[in-house]
Amino acid sequence: MSAKTLTRMDLSEAVFREVGLSRNESADLVESVLQHMSDALVKGEQVKISSFGTFSVREKSARVGRNPKTGEEVPIHPRRVLTFRPSHLMKDRVADGNKS
Repeated sequence: MSAKTLTRMDLSEAVFREVGLSRNESADLVESVLQHMSDALVKGEQVKISSFGTFSVREKSARVGRNPKTGEEVPIHPRRVLTFRPSHLMKDRVADGNKS
C-alpha cells in the first residue's frame, strides 16, 4: 500500500487539469465545496455524494470508560462524531484494488 495522502492542493490541481479553470479558481472551487460540506455537517445535516459515500454526524452519549493501563474508571462526556459510510460502488472499487 502506498503512503501517499491526497491533499487540497492535489484536488485543486486535478480540477485545474480536468476542468480548465485557472489554478486560483480551481483552489477556490475546492475550498468552496469543502466549506459547504463542513457547514452542512456542523448543522447536523448529512452530506451524500453519489457513488462515493455519505458523511454524517452522530451523537454519542456519556458513558464510563476505563483506562486500560490502570483500570481506573474515567467519565467520557457526550460528544458529536463524524462518520463516513462508503457507497457500494466505492467498496467494490477499493476491493478490486486489493486484487492487483
